[in-house]
Order: sequence, then C-alpha cells, then structure tokens
Amino acid sequence: MSGLLAGKRILVTGVLTDSSIAFHVARLAQEEGAEVVLTGFGRLTLVQRIARRLPKEAPVIELDVQNKEHLDTLADKVAEHLGEGVGLDGVVHSIGFAPQDALGGNFLNTEWESVATAVEVSAYSLKSLTMALLPLLEQRGGSVVGMDFDAQVAWPKYDWMGVAKAALESTSRYLARDLGHRNIRCNLVSAGPIKSMAAKSIPGFEELADVWNTRAPIGWDLTDPEPAARGVVALLSDWFPKTTGEIVHVDGGVHMMGA
Repeated sequence: MSGLLAGKRILVTGVLTDSSIAFHVARLAQEEGAEVVLTGFGRLTLVQRIARRLPKEAPVIELDVQNKEHLDTLADKVAEHLGEGVGLDGVVHSIGFAPQDALGGNFLNTEWESVATAVEVSAYSLKSLTMALLPLLEQRGGSVVGMDFDAQVAWPKYDWMGVAKAALESTSRYLARDLGHRNIRCNLVSAGPIKSMAAKSIPGFEELADVWNTRAPIGWDLTDPEPAARGVVALLSDWFPKTTGEIVHVDGGVHMMGA
C-alpha cells in the first residue's frame, strides 16, 4: 500500500459535518492509506451518518472530554476497532467549545464557570485525550496534532475562546516536552477561519473572517477546509520525525502580516 500514511492508525475527533476540517483530515488520511476511527459527542447519529461519506465508513466512538468514564475506557474501545496490540499512530484533536456568554464581546463580564468550561474543553482536553490514549500511542510512538486559531492577538468577538486557544498552544508545548522521550510528537495547525458548524457558533464570525479577505498574501477561501487538513495529515506522517512543540500556520499568511 502506498500513501503518506500507509499502514497507520489514526483517531480523529471533532467530525460533525462534511464541511469541518476534521472530516477532511479523516478523508485525506484514508486516501493516504490510514485506518481511521472517529469520536463523536452528543449527536452520534449525525456523526455516524457523516462517517458514511468517507471513502471508507469509519467506526464512531462516543467521547465527551469532560466525562472521566469516557476517557478511562477510550483506549480499550479504540483497540476493539483496531485490534489488540497494534497501537495507535496518530491522534487529531479538533475539539473546542465556549459558552455563549464567553464570546461575542462579553469578555469583561464572563463568569469563571463559563471560562473554566472553555479552557477545559478547548485546551485541557488535549492533555486528557492524549493521556487517555497513551497506552496505544507509546507502543510505536506517534503524532498528536491539534487544531488551533492564532492566539498571538486579540480577535474581535473571540474573547475567552482566544484565551483557551492560548492555553491550548502552551499545553501542546508541555506535552511535547514530557512525551518526547516516548517518541510522541505534539504539534498544532493554526488554520484560518472556515465556514463550518463551529464557526456558526461564534458571534461576529463574519467580522473576524473579513480580515482574511484583505490580508492573506496568497489568498484564503473560507469554504475550503482542505489546505488545513493537508497540514494536519503532513504532521501525522513520518515526514516530520523531529518536529514537536510546533505551530504550523495554514492561514494564507495572515499571521505574519503587520498592521
């Protein structure tokens, strides 16, 4: 079998619709030779329906990253689909959530409970997901790739989700530090905005996304998740064997443009 991910086994979280970056990561991973397992939260029947749109239907495991039982049993459930003793080569963390009062220009009034939810689901879950799957990842070494949105600046209406993404970036670096000796890499892809289901939940998304219409030196298509998905697949592959703790920007170049 040929392909960038030939023979690899990859877990992909965050597939909700076929417009999501995670869906296109799963599709490209399969096209490049990987065996893929998905996780879903809440609307499992929807995720299962979307999974049938992949080149090969992928199994779906229920995962709420705030549910300790789900995390404690995740490795065993993944092994049921992949086979005992074969391990896992890659994990894609495409999980993020902030309550509505933590977004939309309400930064100064958001209560800690909502902030805590945003940070736990969007940042701490990178650690909890990775540790839940560590028994499978450390069998052969592996690659953990998370989905980021540039946290170097304060974006319009993004508010505490921006803070959570900054925490995600730091979490990735510490995971890279502490898991490197087990041959596990941890990197992020900082993608430009995509008109996905997640984007619709961000008040003022159009205002935020408009930056890309004027400031991306090589252009940016809000309806095309594939460039970001390709970045993720590349980091899952063996072509970045000594890259860890890195943030790869797939955003048309907006991150490096001055004011």
